[in-house]
Amino acid sequence: MQAVDWRAEARAHGIDLTRLPQHIALIMDGNGRWASRQGLPRLIGHANGHTALRRLVHGCAELGIRILSAYTFSTENWRRSAEEVQGLMSLLARSAREELPVMVRNGVRILFSGRLHQLSSELQAILRRAEQATQHNDRIILHMAINYGGRVELVDAMRAIAQKVQQGTLCPEQIDEQVIQAHLYQPDLPDPDLLIRTAGEQRTSNFLLWQTAYTELYITPVLWPDITMEHILEAVLDYQNRERKFGGVPAGASAR
Repeated sequence: MQAVDWRAEARAHGIDLTRLPQHIALIMDGNGRWASRQGLPRLIGHANGHTALRRLVHGCAELGIRILSAYTFSTENWRRSAEEVQGLMSLLARSAREELPVMVRNGVRILFSGRLHQLSSELQAILRRAEQATQHNDRIILHMAINYGGRVELVDAMRAIAQKVQQGTLCPEQIDEQVIQAHLYQPDLPDPDLLIRTAGEQRTSNFLLWQTAYTELYITPVLWPDITMEHILEAVLDYQNRERKFGGVPAGASAR
């Protein structure tokens, strides 16, 4: 199959390549529903969802997107059946091992966020190895949130800040947005410009609560395993047709 020139496709869609969102967050919803509609086990849906993410990482890298943040496993996902949770953990471990050489070759830097210390020691070691092996790659960052919750991230940040106050190395009066940002899981990543949620659900589901304060939201009814780069281009075009005001008003417009 001939490789697609995604920059040419983007131009054909009317996308301005000088105004691409640099950081796209992904809520990858609908794996289970996709599997159910096919009469397949839920884990097959998750496996196909992983394949979809792999396609998008390479397509977005070619397009010129700098960062993808993927909501991979939430702190709430532990409530699912033991069989599904174990299957998801096995899929994460296998994917991280098998995909690593491809990610290294293609310049993908991998980062993980969440309460990783609560994962199995084997999975932690696999994730650390992936981060270390790709730390110098700079074509695109794949940031995967595993055992992650936005509220949990803020709790962990507050605990770290409180400890510094208790130790006398930080005064309460010094705590501002920059201090909180510095104690998040990935403080050096810029906030997402665009958040894409699949399967039609219209909520952020505890994903990057601090970071998405002014992120543009794009909801698509497409189930995650069916997502393609064409859908990403549609989301990017929609994003470019919006006016980002960050709480202000456009130049020349009167405040209301």
